[in-house]
Amino acid sequence: MSTLHVLSHSPFGDDRLSSCLRLLGSADAVLLSGDAVYALQPETAPFEALQERPINLFVLIEDAQARAIAVPDWAKAVDYPAFVELSIHHDKVNSWL
Repeated sequence: MSTLHVLSHSPFGDDRLSSCLRLLGSADAVLLSGDAVYALQPETAPFEALQERPINLFVLIEDAQARAIAVPDWAKAVDYPAFVELSIHHDKVNSWL
């Protein structure tokens, strides 16, 4: 059973990202949206945490572009239709509100 974990809050304001990463299963995926894309700022603790282990990481491209955040090669940029497909592909969707 796989879960798509959707994060939308800045990783610098609380510990949602680190909590999410601790709970990830091998078939799970993470989608960064909204201010969560700030986790992709190089040389930050959230960026390093995302690189520590291989995860299926997706980034909502519209949110990354709006914040001038580059999507690294090890993450996949997706648009809203692809977000819907990811939601359908996984058994559950967990939004970290």
